[in-house]
Amino acid sequence: MTPAVKTLERNGAAFELLSYEHDPRASAYGEEAASALGLDPRTVFKTLIASLDDGRLAVGIVPVTGQLDLKALAKAAGARRANMAEAAEAERATGYVLGGISPLGQKKRLPTFLDVSAESLEHLHVSGGRRGLEIRLAPADLMRLCGARLASLSRTWVPT
Repeated sequence: MTPAVKTLERNGAAFELLSYEHDPRASAYGEEAASALGLDPRTVFKTLIASLDDGRLAVGIVPVTGQLDLKALAKAAGARRANMAEAAEAERATGYVLGGISPLGQKKRLPTFLDVSAESLEHLHVSGGRRGLEIRLAPADLMRLCGARLASLSRTWVPT
């Protein structure tokens, strides 16, 4: 099992594992998960790693229906600026591959921020630590196990 699932089991959290056949051609992993599992995309959250201007990394967890507002993440983390971390840096820090980065069970404990839209949900879905695996759990459990704080992080995604 993945470190994310082991973290949930070790801490006695209520969760459900959902799996699907990942399409290696998919580029939008969260949207793929929502579609493949028939989930409301507003309940499926992506875990994004950003590099802050002071050299730290931070985690932003936002719904797949939106985009991570890097300025808002920087502000929440007490930094001036944030940029998306390089893929190799994100993978090294979390222990997961891109498209399967879970906010749970990461190698390094990074400052973690969950979009406020999660507050109104009974359950949300995050990556289970590999492509094709999602975890359904209560937002409060996710926050407790990640040490996450709520912040307004998501901008509505508008296709160009």
